[in-house]
Amino acid sequence: MVLIIGLGNPGSEYVRTRHNVGWIVLDQVAKELGAPTFTVQKKFQAEVAKIGQYLLVKPLTFMNDSGQAVRAVMDFYDQSQSTPEAEYLKVVVLHDDLDLELGHSKFQFGRGPKVHNGLLSIYQHLHSHQFWHARIGVDAREGDRSMPGRAYVLQTFTPTEESKVEGVGRELIQEIKTKVGS
Repeated sequence: MVLIIGLGNPGSEYVRTRHNVGWIVLDQVAKELGAPTFTVQKKFQAEVAKIGQYLLVKPLTFMNDSGQAVRAVMDFYDQSQSTPEAEYLKVVVLHDDLDLELGHSKFQFGRGPKVHNGLLSIYQHLHSHQFWHARIGVDAREGDRSMPGRAYVLQTFTPTEESKVEGVGRELIQEIKTKVGS
């Protein structure tokens, strides 16, 4: 099974924000795969959709506590194998990355941005960094750092920026299928 986790925050005020780009791209993945509608699974504290070998997960714990939901899903589906490293080979986390320019992404195993509280929570709950990181660039400040990153990621995307995110989403879907599982 391939777990694809999109990081974001619940609530209408976060729907189109940069910080929720993990959920935005996960919705694209769900559409591309033909997944059913996401349903709330209280035992995971997450919205979940399953299609074939893919389990799509949107933690509802807020970004900084994402690890709780991820751990609950992992425990339920018993992804453990013989070694801690093997346990996470089929996990992909889609998340915002303020270190990358909008329209760019990096798909890396075991490497995320310098600072990301959602990932920190997952690292703590899984006791590992050894999973796929789909790093989605959200920085469109063009060098203007007058707004702190923490406030900036809570800003909504413009329509032009949303189309760039869609392009990145299409690229990441192909990388997931190719590198993790088809």
